[in-house]
Amino acid sequence: METSIIKQNRIGARVPHEVYKTLCRAAELTGATVNQFLVQSALKEAQAVIEQEEIIRLSPRDWDWLLDLMDKPPKPNAKLATAMQHYQNSQRDDANNSFDWNP
Repeated sequence: METSIIKQNRIGARVPHEVYKTLCRAAELTGATVNQFLVQSALKEAQAVIEQEEIIRLSPRDWDWLLDLMDKPPKPNAKLATAMQHYQNSQRDDANNSFDWNP
C-alpha cells in the first residue's frame, strides 16, 4: 500500500486582540477553526488577486474587435516602421559584439 506525504508549511501572524476576537467569531459562525478560517480566507483572496492580475476580461464587442485586429492587422505607421528598423539594426550590431564585464 502506497502512502504519500504532503509537505505543509506554517504561517504565523500577530494581530491586535480585537482583530483576533473578530476572526474567532467569524470562524465560529462558519463552523471552522480559526486556522481553517484564516487559510480559507487568505486563499480566496490570493486567488482573486492572481485572477485580477493574470486574466484579461473582454466584452463581446471588444473580443470581436481584438479578433478582427488579429485577422487583419493594420499596416505599421512611419514611427513603428522606424522603430522596427532601429531594433533590427541594433540586434544585428549586437550579434557581432560581446560585452566586456571587466573593463
